[in-house]
Amino acid sequence: MSTEKAAVQFVRLQEIMDELREKCPWDRKQTIQTLRQQSIEELYELTDAISAEDWKGIKEELGDLFLHLVFYAKIGAEQQQFTLEDVLAGINEKLISRHPHIYGDVVVKDEDDVKRNWEQLKLKEGKKSVLSGVPKSLPAIVKAMRLQEKARQVGFEWDNATQVWDKVQEEMAELQEAVAAGNADSMEDEFGDLVFSLINYARFLQLDAEHSLERTNKKFIWRFTQMEARATAKGLQLQDMSLAEMDALWNEIKAEKSAH
Repeated sequence: MSTEKAAVQFVRLQEIMDELREKCPWDRKQTIQTLRQQSIEELYELTDAISAEDWKGIKEELGDLFLHLVFYAKIGAEQQQFTLEDVLAGINEKLISRHPHIYGDVVVKDEDDVKRNWEQLKLKEGKKSVLSGVPKSLPAIVKAMRLQEKARQVGFEWDNATQVWDKVQEEMAELQEAVAAGNADSMEDEFGDLVFSLINYARFLQLDAEHSLERTNKKFIWRFTQMEARATAKGLQLQDMSLAEMDALWNEIKAEKSAH
């Protein structure tokens, strides 16, 4: 679709939003607070579609997010806080100012240079810490990934993956010591350190820790539901089976999946 055609559809979305806000009882009732949770759900639906590489789903969920963005801008204008034009002008100006290698005379070698420049420009804009842009409400794994990536931009980084793996083993030993001591607070603390170091290791392997864990979640769900179905086919319920019987079914399903 050309830029002009996309612009026509965007204006149409604004017009529909104006009309719904005026005529629809549900849309009239919404506030930024009531939309917040819905926006979070829409974003997670988008991430589900992305994980599944469901392009049709991605297209649909992007549309839902566009609606929410226009909705917030509409409410912002009603509250005389900002307009949609203000929002778009703000992001345009930010993109230009933070890409001096495109819109200025700054020279960069690679994407790492771009990221470092981005963080330095944010500090010049008044940010007190390179970590200040990480949302407090991010899920813990995603937050850990962002914190590590941001710290990397100022040189707070291991040299190689071997060093990170050594740190993982160190944290694992400290967790085992805490478990042996029976101190619940220390166990929680050391477990967090171990997970954080594993996330760091994933980053060095150029893996997305969140996506990797979600792949395992999906794999577990598939195998477990298969196990339930096979037990039912045999006239059994999982709660009536021994762990050894369930484990045998699990390994059978795992082996079949691996063979494909």
